[in-house]
Amino acid sequence: MSRVPRRFQRTELSEAGSTSDLPLLRKDRIWSFWDFSAANIGLAIATWAFLQGGAVAYYVGAKEAVASIVIGYGISIILVALAPCIPAVRYGIEQFVSLRAAFGTAGGRVIMLALSALLAAAWAAVLAIMCGHAFANVWNELFGTDFSTDSTAVKLMGLSAIVVSWIILMRGPKSIETVNKVVSPGLVIVTLAMLVMIFTQVGWSELVGLPPLASDVDRHMAFMLAIELNIAGGLAWWPNVGNLARLTRSARAAYWPNMIGLFLASVIAAVVGAFSALALGSDDPTQWMIPLGGFVLGGLALVFVGFANITSIVAQGYAALVAVRGGTGNAGRRVPWPVLGGIILIPAVVLVFFPDVTYNNYGRFVSWGAIVLGPLCAVQLVDFFVLRKQRLDIRTIYDNRPGSPYHFAGGFNLVAFASLAAGAIVYVLLLDPIDYVPAEAFRWLTASLPSMAVAGGLYFLLTHVVTIPRGQGGFISDRD
Repeated sequence: MSRVPRRFQRTELSEAGSTSDLPLLRKDRIWSFWDFSAANIGLAIATWAFLQGGAVAYYVGAKEAVASIVIGYGISIILVALAPCIPAVRYGIEQFVSLRAAFGTAGGRVIMLALSALLAAAWAAVLAIMCGHAFANVWNELFGTDFSTDSTAVKLMGLSAIVVSWIILMRGPKSIETVNKVVSPGLVIVTLAMLVMIFTQVGWSELVGLPPLASDVDRHMAFMLAIELNIAGGLAWWPNVGNLARLTRSARAAYWPNMIGLFLASVIAAVVGAFSALALGSDDPTQWMIPLGGFVLGGLALVFVGFANITSIVAQGYAALVAVRGGTGNAGRRVPWPVLGGIILIPAVVLVFFPDVTYNNYGRFVSWGAIVLGPLCAVQLVDFFVLRKQRLDIRTIYDNRPGSPYHFAGGFNLVAFASLAAGAIVYVLLLDPIDYVPAEAFRWLTASLPSMAVAGGLYFLLTHVVTIPRGQGGFISDRD
């Protein structure tokens, strides 16, 4: 075992807090099985799950929508529940810290900063804009105004949502738990009420006869695009769930709430979203609730969902804050928590002033995320579960000096980055993320699954051929 940095002594382990990247001890963990389930449900049944369903309805009808959502989320949620969550809860480490074992002490930080800055900001902006749409629609109905989706009112309401999220976020992870205990049950009620209203007003027989929102589509290719969209949508949870699972008290409490929240609740909400989009002919969730429930019930539901988006922004922001604070070392720790939270949300503030561009490119947005997150998840799964057999050297994972097992070459494991790049190239060859036009092979393969298979397989092979013979990575043989 390499030497332990002075700043990482045993006394510091016991003082690690939930806003630090140092390992959490059992006594520092605040969430039970049901606490994490409530947080996951609150995350899952936000308007982004409805937007996911609306995007699916663009390609397929009701029956195919249900099948593609179950298949796509079923594949991706299992992966994101394993890859970041199990190392986080087993060792109490922040999920981006666990990446250092695969990508190197510096490489893990690079990935952390890139994903935290880009994905967290983009998701926060999408949620804030949807919140602005929700309140603008209620205002239009109440006062007879005509605020468009790109109006100044929507921009200011989106900005307000980010400011309120920042205020809640400054109170730490306890605020997420407190808010979600109220929001999660309400969101379940809203979702089920929408489902009842759809069947009351439309009915199953009429619903299954409705065509997808896009016309003249190849049905088989469209179904595969819908599956891919849902795989990508499930992978988009990766940057958040590990840091949240770190606050739980057991592996059971870290894994299974993802099945209750991120899978079951997301599937239900996305299916409701797909049905609503097909019935009302719009893929914008904020356009559904008043037509379904009338001004009073629909308006109240819309306001509630708008507020629920704020809780999702808070959860996104917390995950990014912990990652950035830990990944930037002493410099990050010297920045006050409120200031760092404001810095992280600045890109989202910029994006909310371009609501149509941000909001109307949801499919492309999740596709761009899947290009990286799919191969990244595969590399992490192979590294932790297959090659390391779920064992990490926690002290040396914080050791940035040359010679540390996880330092590799200059702090970067080039094998991991090469595998990540290979997976990303496979994805782009199968599905153009700019035009969202699939290659013919996509019809049978999707894009995410081959990209993950290539990344994980190549990482396994190159680790045995290159990394282990060089004595890098601290891999433990079966004899140890």
